[in-house]
Amino acid sequence: MVKGRFITLEGIEGVGKTTHLAFIADYLEARQYPVLITREPGGTKAGEAVREILLHGKEIRIDAMTELLLMFAARAQHLQEVVIPALAEGKIVLCDRFTDASYAYQGGGRGIAQADIRILEQLVQQELQPNLTLLFDASVQTGLSRAKKRSEADRFESETIAFFERVRQTYLERSRNKPDRIKIINAEQTLPAVEQDIIRLMESFL
Repeated sequence: MVKGRFITLEGIEGVGKTTHLAFIADYLEARQYPVLITREPGGTKAGEAVREILLHGKEIRIDAMTELLLMFAARAQHLQEVVIPALAEGKIVLCDRFTDASYAYQGGGRGIAQADIRILEQLVQQELQPNLTLLFDASVQTGLSRAKKRSEADRFESETIAFFERVRQTYLERSRNKPDRIKIINAEQTLPAVEQDIIRLMESFL
């Protein structure tokens, strides 16, 4: 049985992850790779319910630690119900956000200690890590400007510039600490240029 592979996409709001995920899926499927597309929080009925609370429950006060625990609760269900079975079947799993987002948003953004996040990561994931993470990077100003044009701001998109600067810097710090897994793509480029960078990385990965 072909061993599956786990690819995650990360970045602040407005960097085009949804568009890039669809492009990667098309690229892989054209080459006869079995692909499963999913997202976090979400990917399961339980996860989508958590997503609704976290992204659109603006009237609900959610403590930073509660937010983190909800993320990992949804992640635990997602892994057991979707990701691990798909990897066992030899599929390439493409996931819009994963645990790097928890370090960036709840760690960098909310100020929760990385050591606390690491405890939950070990508990929920054991040894499971993405094989490849594509970090789409753009300035906070660029990202939020694009996000505003896309749709009404959700709970996270309504955060301050300073919040997103901390999120972005945490992402970049993680990429420096894990260069073999986390690959930065300049999302300020034109779409064709971004897609060429994606193809280059995918060709070296596959």
